[in-house]
Amino acid sequence: MPRFYFDIREGAKFIADPDGLAFPDLDAAEREAAETAGSISRDVLPRGDARDVTIEVRNEHSQRVLTIRVTMDVERVVPSPVPPTER
Repeated sequence: MPRFYFDIREGAKFIADPDGLAFPDLDAAEREAAETAGSISRDVLPRGDARDVTIEVRNEHSQRVLTIRVTMDVERVVPSPVPPTER
């Protein structure tokens, strides 16, 4: 069974996967990467520690085979809207 490595980027922070996991195919590895990215994003993005989480998946030859990125884009309205006045 092929082995895939899941390197994680949280903003500027990089965590390399030295061990990897065995999956029957790239589709199964992609599902795992998507679930992992979603899980990390739910924890990291709302705290403001990072604005994006990326998982780069490598094969057993250390070749990148897919990338999954979750991004939170915050856009504030400047200046802030003024509430309507009451009559």
